[in-house]
Amino acid sequence: MSGRTYSTIDNMLMNFDIGLRTLLGRPPVTERPNPATAHEETELTEEERRLSGRLMRINHSGEVSAQGLYQGQALTARLPEVREKMERAAQEENDHLVWCEQRAHELGIRTSLLNPVWYFGSLTIGAVAGAAGDRWSLGFVAETEHQVIRHLDEHLARMSPNDRKSRAILEQMKLDEGHHATVALHAGGAELPFPIRKLMGLMSKVMTRTTYWV
Repeated sequence: MSGRTYSTIDNMLMNFDIGLRTLLGRPPVTERPNPATAHEETELTEEERRLSGRLMRINHSGEVSAQGLYQGQALTARLPEVREKMERAAQEENDHLVWCEQRAHELGIRTSLLNPVWYFGSLTIGAVAGAAGDRWSLGFVAETEHQVIRHLDEHLARMSPNDRKSRAILEQMKLDEGHHATVALHAGGAELPFPIRKLMGLMSKVMTRTTYWV
């Protein structure tokens, strides 16, 4: 029995639903448990708690952006197997989204007020990348994940070693992002030109520095 074929309108409506769930509700996640649950809460100073909370807010916004990116690419991906890879990666990123939000709230920090801007901006970028062709779309995924890993390493270096719950989440995120990058490259992703990689890095810095405060 063949699977159902969705029209462009169907895909747009499903994408809109995913956007609402990402920004306002609970998005679909995998079966994996939150890695923070394996650790007891430890005592943090007010400064350590505030820093961890703001870093988790940045990571939450990064996952909001990742959802926009993957959904935009899934809309315009040409090959069904590429679209399926995007959708599976997006679901795994939803795990990160939920984990980061929960941890930020535990630390007394709200999520960013700018999340709708990050989501719809990334949705547009993802759709453009997908329209450019699957090789470039997958290459964009791989480069994005590599940059995310560098940010996670920076956050782990700044975060208190006593905050084991937050660190467990970031360590698992690193593993997942590395896997997503590898899958994208093995599926045929092309290395992006240096100017594009540089521009992506600059845009990422704007987002992280703004989200730290807002």
